[in-house]
Amino acid sequence: MSHYHAVIWVDHREAHVIRFGKDEAEAALVHAHGGDRQIHHRSGSVSGRHGTEDPEFCRKVAEAVKGSSEVLLTGPAAAKLHLYDWWKKHDAPTADKIVGIESADHPSDGQLLKHARAYFDAKDRMRPQA
Repeated sequence: MSHYHAVIWVDHREAHVIRFGKDEAEAALVHAHGGDRQIHHRSGSVSGRHGTEDPEFCRKVAEAVKGSSEVLLTGPAAAKLHLYDWWKKHDAPTADKIVGIESADHPSDGQLLKHARAYFDAKDRMRPQA
């Protein structure tokens, strides 16, 4: 089933992906390699920078939104930005689908879907009418 909109809540361990239309929704959970992988390498890094994203995780999240035209990307801290930056460098078609990036703590899937529906309803009202 193809859904026009999708929302992703992501941290460095997992991504909750919900693709939805007006009356239906389907959810997927994508786990990072190793499940509990720690991405922060600041304390052991000479540069003091974060570690790189897991390319397989980034690809799996992109696959989960395949068929959606507009995606809202949410999550805590910098995880959402790391994912978006990876897509900009390695998967431009998926990066181009991102229409908004917002910080969000740990919502339930129901709360995430409710927020995304409100976000896209407001966004759709702002579009010029043909």
